[in-house]
Amino acid sequence: MTDNTYTPPAVWQWNPGNGGKFANINRPTAGATHEQALPTGEHALQLYSLATPNGQKVTILLEELLEAGVADAEYDAWLANILEGDQFSSGFVAANPNSKIPALMDHSTNPPQRVFESGSILMYLAEKFDRFVPTTAAGRTECFNWLFWQMGSAPFLGGGFGHFYAYAPEKYEYPINRFTMEVKRQLDVLDQHLATNQWICGDDYSIADMAIWPWYGGLVLGRLYNAAEFLDVSSYTHVVRWAKAMDARPAVKRGVRVNKIWGDDAPHMAERHSAADFDQSDD
Repeated sequence: MTDNTYTPPAVWQWNPGNGGKFANINRPTAGATHEQALPTGEHALQLYSLATPNGQKVTILLEELLEAGVADAEYDAWLANILEGDQFSSGFVAANPNSKIPALMDHSTNPPQRVFESGSILMYLAEKFDRFVPTTAAGRTECFNWLFWQMGSAPFLGGGFGHFYAYAPEKYEYPINRFTMEVKRQLDVLDQHLATNQWICGDDYSIADMAIWPWYGGLVLGRLYNAAEFLDVSSYTHVVRWAKAMDARPAVKRGVRVNKIWGDDAPHMAERHSAADFDQSDD
C-alpha cells in the first residue's frame, strides 16, 4: 500500500494478505476453523496461552499465588500458538469464543468454568484465592481502576503503536506519530502516579501491577518493539524503578517463561505442568 490518497470503497472487502506480520491470524469472522479438543492435565486450573504480554499477566499471577503458598493454584499451561491458528480450534473457541489468548478452564467447579479475557482471569483468580487485591473498599476500587486502565490503554500501545512502528509492511508518519503521542502520554500517567507510590496501588502489590507490567514494564525495559530509544523510555524514571522491582521478583521471572517459544531473554518453556519444569531449559 503506497497510495496516500486512498479512498475507502463503499463496501469493504477482506484481503486475506492484508495486515503485515500477523495477517495470517486475522479474519473478519468468528468461530472454529477446525475440530480439535483442548488437552487437559492433572490440575484443576488449565491455562491455554502464549507468552505475549497478555499471556504473561496470568502466568505471573499464578506463580505469585504459588509463591504465596496457595497450593490450589497449581496449574497446567498448554501452548496455544496463535501463529499456527491454535486459537481457532473447536476446543479453544469453546473456552473463548473471541479466539484470543489467554483462556482458562477451572475444573474445580461442576461444570468447569471457562474464563476469558486476561483482566477477567486476573480478577477471577484473585477473588477465588483472596490474594493480590487490597482488602479495603477504597483500595479494591483503586486496584480495579488501574486494571481497567490497562485493559483500555494497552490496545493503543500494542495494536496502535506496536503495529505501525514495528509490524506494518510500510512505515507511515501519521499513525506512528499519533500512537507515539498516546503511548508517551500513558507512560507519563504511570510516571506521575508511581512518583508517589511504591506499587500501582500504593503499598499493596496487586493484580494491577501484574496487568500493567508485561506491557509498560516490558516497554521501558527495552523488550517491546525495539522502541526504547525512540520513546526515550529512560526519562520515565519512576516507571523504570517500578519495572525493575517487578522484574526482580522470583514469581515474575518464572511467569514470563511459561508458554515462551521465542527470544533469547529467557529460556523457552512451551508447556508448564509442575514447578519442576523450571529446572529444565533449552539453552
